Formats: sequence, structure tokens, C-alpha cells
Amino acid sequence: MSDTGEHQVVHLWSLGEDVIVVGGDDRTGTILCGPWGAQRIETDDYVREALYRMSLGPVRLTNVEYAPGAGGGAHLHLRLEPVLRQVAHLVVRTLAMDDLRGPLLSVHPLSRQASFTLVGVEEGSSLRLVLGTSLAMRTEGLVVETPGSPYRVVVHRPEAVWVVGTLIRPCRVENAVAALPLPAGVIRGLLGYLLAAGVAAPADPGPVRHGPDDAPCPPGDGPR
Repeated sequence: MSDTGEHQVVHLWSLGEDVIVVGGDDRTGTILCGPWGAQRIETDDYVREALYRMSLGPVRLTNVEYAPGAGGGAHLHLRLEPVLRQVAHLVVRTLAMDDLRGPLLSVHPLSRQASFTLVGVEEGSSLRLVLGTSLAMRTEGLVVETPGSPYRVVVHRPEAVWVVGTLIRPCRVENAVAALPLPAGVIRGLLGYLLAAGVAAPADPGPVRHGPDDAPCPPGDGPR
């Protein structure tokens, strides 16, 4: 059964390792140099500081400060959102858990048209990995790629591998929650990222089948 502890998901943002933040010719412009060329965007000091922090690694946007003693806060999202939409193809989205053990997985853009949008994971829905998805162990972790997807997913921790494993066959969301020793919110968060990255998709509805041989995902006594 799922652990019902208090651990919650943490959403982190960063710029790709091959992206460089350069100050523009005035205080309102910032240039991002990436794999698809240079892009100038209009920013203020607050947003420029957020982009600089993102170039150093994954950050919680609400933790960004732009002046001594000036906190970030939820209003930063309102100022950053239009900028982040402009540069979505340069942004790496990372999901972590608040246990200080590092990120669970990260989603890296592969296309100039990449635009990561989280989707809700509905109770009762059935999901699976997209046919043709490949999994390969590399230096950075378990890399999950699907032909045609504008993203590459890198899995950093075993907990996220468990969730990916449930999607080898069609799996209902509530069955994944029951099977894995993780908080339900973490499991749904990971499923949402896999859906948004295009490596998982709703499974085609099929006939309801019963019995252990037809279980759509691991039983409740899964990995501990």
C-alpha cells in the first residue's frame, strides 16, 4: 500500500545546461543563447535574477530573491509566466520530493516547438507508456524517450523508476497508487510529468478482465 507520510512533490525549474544567460544592452533586455540560437526577451531585474538562478540548476521559483531581504513569493509566477512561455523550449522541468534526497525525474526539451504543460491525472483513468518508448541506462540516469516526443525524460531515483514500471502495461491510476510505497500525490505528480512529456498516454479502453494473470500493474506488495 502507498505510504501516507507527509512528503509532497516539489516543482523545480532550470535552463538547459547548454543555455547561457547574457545581459542585454539595457536593463530591460536579456539574451538567452541556446541550441536554437540566441533569443532576446524583455525582463526586469526580478525576472533576470530568476533566469540567472535557473541557469545554475533547478530552483523553486518562489525561493528566488532579487534584492537583499526581498522575498520571492507566489506573485513571481505572474511576472515569470509570460517569459517562461517564450522560452519553454529552453526550460528543464524537474520533479522532486521534499525529503532532500534529490530530484525524482527531469524533462528536457528536444525541439524548438517544445512547450511543457502539466495535465491532470484523473482517478479511474488508465495509462501506459507510448508504444515505441525506449529506456536506456546512461550516466545521468534512466533515459526514457519516445519517437516524435519533443522531450527526453531522465529518471534520477528508484521511486520514479517504480512509477515508470507500472506503465509497461495499461495501469489505472488508483492501482499504481495502491501498488507503490509512495505518497499518492507523488505518484500522481510523476504520472503527470510523464504524460506532459509525451512518453505516457491514456490507454485504449478494453474489456474488464479479472484474475491475477490479468492485473494491469504490480500488486500491492510492490517494491519496498
